[in-house]
Amino acid sequence: MSETKRISGTSRPSLLLALIPVVLTLFVLGIQIFYFGDFTPHVPLAIGLAITSLVGVKLGFKWKDIEEGVFHVIHISLPSVSVLICVGMIVGVWIASGTVPTLIYYGLTLLSPEIFLAAAMVLCAVVSLSLGTSWGTVGTVGLALMGIGAGFDIPMYWTAGAVVSGAFFGDKISPLSDTTNLAPAVTGTDVFSHIKNMMPTTVPAMLIAFVIYLIAGFSFIDTGDVSFAKINTITTTLENNFTISAWLLLPALLVIILAVKRMPPIPSLFAGVLAGGITAMFTQGSGLHEVLTYANSGYSISTGVGEIDSLLNRGGIQSMMWTISLVLIALGFGGALEKTGCLETIIASIMTKVKTFKGVQTAAVCTSISTNLVAGDPYLSIALPGRMYAPVYRGMKYSTLNLSRAIEEGGTLVSPLIPWNAGGAFVISALGLGIAEGNIENLMYIPLAFACWVSPVLGILYAQLGLFSPKASEEELRNWEKMGEESMDLSSLRS
Repeated sequence: MSETKRISGTSRPSLLLALIPVVLTLFVLGIQIFYFGDFTPHVPLAIGLAITSLVGVKLGFKWKDIEEGVFHVIHISLPSVSVLICVGMIVGVWIASGTVPTLIYYGLTLLSPEIFLAAAMVLCAVVSLSLGTSWGTVGTVGLALMGIGAGFDIPMYWTAGAVVSGAFFGDKISPLSDTTNLAPAVTGTDVFSHIKNMMPTTVPAMLIAFVIYLIAGFSFIDTGDVSFAKINTITTTLENNFTISAWLLLPALLVIILAVKRMPPIPSLFAGVLAGGITAMFTQGSGLHEVLTYANSGYSISTGVGEIDSLLNRGGIQSMMWTISLVLIALGFGGALEKTGCLETIIASIMTKVKTFKGVQTAAVCTSISTNLVAGDPYLSIALPGRMYAPVYRGMKYSTLNLSRAIEEGGTLVSPLIPWNAGGAFVISALGLGIAEGNIENLMYIPLAFACWVSPVLGILYAQLGLFSPKASEEELRNWEKMGEESMDLSSLRS
C-alpha cells in the first residue's frame, strides 16, 4: 500500500488517537462559529495544529519532523497563494480601470433578471474553462456578476451559488487547471482521459443546475418587481464616475487569450494587472501612485449609491490577507495530520470496511470530502486519497479513472462549499459575502451551488448502479505490470 514513509522511532497512530485532533478541532471550530457566532476559523485550526503536534510527539516524532510536514504542504500550495495575491491586485486595478464597472453596466442593460442566474453560471463556466482557475474567475467575472445581481434585486446567495457552480465546473474540466492535472497525476492516468471520464457526471450536473436557475429566475425569485429606476440609477452613476466602453474589456480578454495559449496562470493574471493599470491611467485619469495603491489596498469610491459603493470598494493584496492567513493555517493543519499518519490511519480504517467496488468508489468520494472538511485544503483532499486508494482499484482490476473522478469531485467541487476550506474562504472573501461580519444567511450559497454537490452525488449513484464505472483496460493492465505498480487485495486489509 502507498503510504507516507515512516520515520525511524515513530509508530503509526491507532484509529482512536488519529481521530482525537480531528474531533477536537471540529469541536472547537463549532464553538467558535455556532456558540460565539464568530466566523473566524483561524485560531481553532491553529489549535488543531497544536493538538496534532502533541499527538505526533506521543508517537515519537520530533518537532522538526512535524514542522517539515507542515511546511511541505504549504510549499506545494504556494502557487495558489500567489494566485490569491494576483487576484487581489486584479480586483482593485480592474475596478479602477473601468473593466468591472463596464461588465456591470453591460450586464444590467443586456441581461434580463429571469435568465440572469443561468447566464451567470454559463459565463463563469466558459471563463473558468478558458483560464483554468476557478479563483481567478470568481474574483473577476464573479465579482461583476454580484453587482449585476444586486441591481436586479437578486439575493447575494443565489448569485454566489450560480457563480460558484460555473466557476468550479470550468476548473474541474479545464486542461489548464492545476487540480485537473493533479488528480490523474496521483492516480496514474492521463489528463484527457480523466476529463473525458468526468463528463457523465459533469454534464448532467450542469444541466440540472442550469434548469434550476432558470426555474428560480422565472418562479422562485421575485424578479417581477425589479426596480428599473434602481437599475437606471446604478447605470447612470457608473457612467458619471467611469468611462464606460467595450474597449475596457481588453484586460480581461488579454488574460483569456494568454490562458488559451497555455501560458502559466500567475504570469497571465499579472499581465492582467499591468493591462488594467495602464488602462486606468489612460482612460480613467488615475495616476501611477493611485494604481499602485489600488493594487495593494483596493479601490475606494463614494458615489452616494450604496449598491455601487459596497461592491466597488474592495480589492487589493491586503483584502486577501484574511483568506491567505486562513489558507496557510489550514494547510499547516493538513500537513501535520498527514505527517503524523493520522489521515493515513483514518483512510486505512475506512478501506477495511468496504468489500466491493461500490463501497470503494463511495469511500473515495467521501474521503476526499472529509479531508476537505478537516484539513481545509483541496490539494491534500485530492493527493492523499489518490495515493491511498490507487492500489485498491488496481487490485480490483478497475480503472483508476474511477478514482481520479471521485477525488476530483470530492476535492475540487466540494472545496468552495466548506467555509473554512481554502476554496470556501476565498469565495466568501472575493464575493463580499460578509460572513465574518455576521451575514451568516449568505452561507445559503452552499446548497444553491447545485453543480458542485450534484456531481459527486451522481458519481456515487453511478457506482451503486454500475454505470460509467470502467474496468481496467488491457493497456492499463500492461502499464501497471510494466511499471511494477503495487496492487492491493481488500481481503488483506481485513485480515
